[in-house]
Amino acid sequence: MKHLGKILPSIGLVIFLATANLLFARAQTPAVPEKAPAKTAAQAPAKPAAAKPAPLAVPQLKFEKYKLDNGLEVILSEDHRLPLVAVNLWYHVGPANEVPGRTGFAHLFEHMMFEGSRHVPGSSHFHYLEAAGASDINGTTDFDRTNYFETLPSNQLELALWLESDRMGYLPDKLDHANLSNQQDVVRNERRQSVENAPYGVVEEGLFHQLFPKEHPYYGEVIGSHQDIQSAKLEDVRNFFKLYYAPNNASLAIVGDFDPEKARELVQKYFGALKRGEDVPKIKAHTPPISSERRAVVQDNVQLPRIYLAWLTSPIFKPGDAEADLAATILGGGKSSRLYKKLVYEKQIAQDVAVNQQSLILGSVFEVQVTAKAGVKLEDLEKAINGELDAFRKEGPTAAELARARNVIESRIIAGLETLGGFGGVADRLNSYNHYLGTPDFLAADIARYENSTSESIQAFAQGQLNGNQCAVVYGVPGKQDLGPEVATPKAEQKDPSKNNGEPVNAEAEWRKEAPKPGPASALHLPVPEKFKLSNGLTVLYSERPGLPLVAANLVMHAGSGVNPVDRPGLASMTARMLQQGTATRSALQIADRAADLGATLNSGAGTDTTGISTRSLSRNFPDALELLADVALHPSFPKEEIERVRSERLTEIVQEKDEPFALASRVVTAALYGPRHTYGYPDSGTTESIKAISRDDLEHFWKQNYFPDDAALVVTGNIKLAALKPLLERQFGAWKAGRPTPATMGSQETTDAKLILVDRPGAPQTTLVCFSMGLARSTPDYVPVEVMNTDLGGLFSSRINMNLREAHGYTYGAGSFFRFHRSPGPFIVFSDVRTDVTAPATTEVFNELKRMRDTQMTPAELLLSKDSIARSLPGRFERGTAAAATFAELFTYDLPLDYFSTLPERINAVTIEQAQAMAQKYILPDKMIVLAVGDRAKIEEDMKKLNLGKVEIRDTDGKVVH
Repeated sequence: MKHLGKILPSIGLVIFLATANLLFARAQTPAVPEKAPAKTAAQAPAKPAAAKPAPLAVPQLKFEKYKLDNGLEVILSEDHRLPLVAVNLWYHVGPANEVPGRTGFAHLFEHMMFEGSRHVPGSSHFHYLEAAGASDINGTTDFDRTNYFETLPSNQLELALWLESDRMGYLPDKLDHANLSNQQDVVRNERRQSVENAPYGVVEEGLFHQLFPKEHPYYGEVIGSHQDIQSAKLEDVRNFFKLYYAPNNASLAIVGDFDPEKARELVQKYFGALKRGEDVPKIKAHTPPISSERRAVVQDNVQLPRIYLAWLTSPIFKPGDAEADLAATILGGGKSSRLYKKLVYEKQIAQDVAVNQQSLILGSVFEVQVTAKAGVKLEDLEKAINGELDAFRKEGPTAAELARARNVIESRIIAGLETLGGFGGVADRLNSYNHYLGTPDFLAADIARYENSTSESIQAFAQGQLNGNQCAVVYGVPGKQDLGPEVATPKAEQKDPSKNNGEPVNAEAEWRKEAPKPGPASALHLPVPEKFKLSNGLTVLYSERPGLPLVAANLVMHAGSGVNPVDRPGLASMTARMLQQGTATRSALQIADRAADLGATLNSGAGTDTTGISTRSLSRNFPDALELLADVALHPSFPKEEIERVRSERLTEIVQEKDEPFALASRVVTAALYGPRHTYGYPDSGTTESIKAISRDDLEHFWKQNYFPDDAALVVTGNIKLAALKPLLERQFGAWKAGRPTPATMGSQETTDAKLILVDRPGAPQTTLVCFSMGLARSTPDYVPVEVMNTDLGGLFSSRINMNLREAHGYTYGAGSFFRFHRSPGPFIVFSDVRTDVTAPATTEVFNELKRMRDTQMTPAELLLSKDSIARSLPGRFERGTAAAATFAELFTYDLPLDYFSTLPERINAVTIEQAQAMAQKYILPDKMIVLAVGDRAKIEEDMKKLNLGKVEIRDTDGKVVH
């Protein structure tokens, strides 16, 4: 399946909560890909490469495909690894089907599909699925299709089919102006967040404006313009549904732990009676070729200039498409790529490089993007890029480059098969093949496309499709955004449940009124790892995963930012980053190339509590991947020239954080909550002052004082036998000498009072709103009831905060809350991106919900929803080998028993209403909340001051108090 860069998820909180959580999280984070240095004279020769592996044994995806009388295509694929089932429904419609003046319509309609149908009122779609313990709930729109999916406990398959069939057959019964008005607000907030308030978002949009004529359906990207979104009429929405959302324009994939005969009965029951729609007209749009170079300069609210070069290339799965994927990987697919080595490492004129092929029906987009280093002119950067492209066209890739690219792509495809559903899982892959090719049976042929590509065919692609005069070039430069004329937001219509203004398509069926009861639940057997120690004290946690030929390993140490010297914030993170910059026997270039040769991932990074070094590879390559992991962990050389290069990159990254509102907010949150005398008072990445001050001695000393086997755990999950694993571990880690880490001195925390903090981003289209206070340590005995309470407050799409700010008021694309647990107390955070003009009202609503959480008990239904959503979704934490390894690593990090996760459901289900309210009253303290608003100060300050939130502070984008 192709990785498509412009997919837009519809469910704000599902993605938004995860993103904000990640940015605010001070947990372990992988290092940013590094540039690779040339071999120095002092280094030993590279270790010999392993013999060429045998051809990849492609896993077989067994499936059954059939068609209902109404035209619905059904794909069934059994997989009994976990008691889970994925339901994945693709509609063969996207912006490619849109007409001029209706940009963003397919995506807007996707949102409407979550607004209730005849038998599923309002936003209860999420309520039902979250209560059932579903994960990966979402809907996405890409240029060529729209899909909806959920993964849930296997005994809840009928629930998913009831929900999906009801909106396929009965959505028009509830389509009204109020629903449309609300979702127009939500989608426009999404545009502000994902395009206008995201760094380089409007620049990328400008690139598509250059690639396609205005009447082309790809011109407006997926999300469309404010004007077109706001201009959508209810009649347009109804007609769109009737034409495109019929059974004969859809395919349903069910993958996982189910009985095929029973599944066929359920599919017939819920979908069989739905009316077939009219035949969908073929896409009429034509993509004209680019005959001469097109150029544009687009200003954006960014710190560094960036250049985009793009070409129109072969349509998806057509000849040349696989060659484009391989070319993109060779040119800009990571640390071993040509452009990264030349521009980021050797010349050091670029901060980052990315190249990808976005494969589409009406013509694909091959895109090169390169961010300039401070002071580098884009003209000079473009010249250097073109020099590499010219050489690539002239010479083609080497055999080694082609082998690496194949390994990387094929390993990524196999790894995607670990998940049943969600983005890129088995159900999504089967549906994707079926959508584009008419058959789900294409996995082996897909991989064969890459195996059959040659250096000559890739060179021919480059020469024929990446010509300079067929290119669009866009410079993204710092400056004031041009977002066009302001499009007014009409007052939202109020929903009136007593009125039914819909237009039914299918006849009423009384039996659909009741949600189906779950089937008999499978016994929940969550994996418990085996534990043993090597002779030097290294703890090993092992969990075998038969099936796919994949193994993941994660080496974890208590050497996170919490043990930094207070005057050296960022030291743990920079030390972890330096691990991949050279060892006693390898240069950074050799490390990067070796990982790519193996098709393995290699990451090293530090969060608040831990440093982690991880890898994932095919089972046949795992011994070599483990050797590489051990080499960077145990034998780093900290080359002086690499320290200076990484220092420069890290300083630039700190500057770039100002482009990301939530990253900027995170820096302010830590500073305001902990103060300068506590190690938690700084981001993991450090500060400009500390990064400039860190010396080679600091880095080497931190490594020597904190990297010990008896204070570490190696987590291994995957398709490898314990008898085969143990000798590998002794060989790679047995000589690691034991020791005692330096005790951490975290410093003193400042006491904080309620206050309002404003950070000015002039012209920002949204306000990033964060309300926060001191939370809890992971060791608290209140952990489980606090999580149950917060799940209802702000942990789900159907949580109180999100339903208020997004669904009731249309202020935001997503809002939520979370406790960030560490070995010492972390913060409690409420977050959202809201329209600038509703910053103060949104803040008021947040406080209303915080007070309501304290003052009113959760209803029995809310409590059950919270508990079930956590407990029943736990198997999803073990779908991927890398996710299972990260989950087991928590046992070591937080001193939890081996059976912690297998016994967790019992503790969750024991939480009472009274306990949940007690947690809210104990830890949700509105009178002590600090409110941070990152936005256009001139537009929000006056109204925010009227809320009387406490002392007002003005901080700069570095988090420092300026007034």
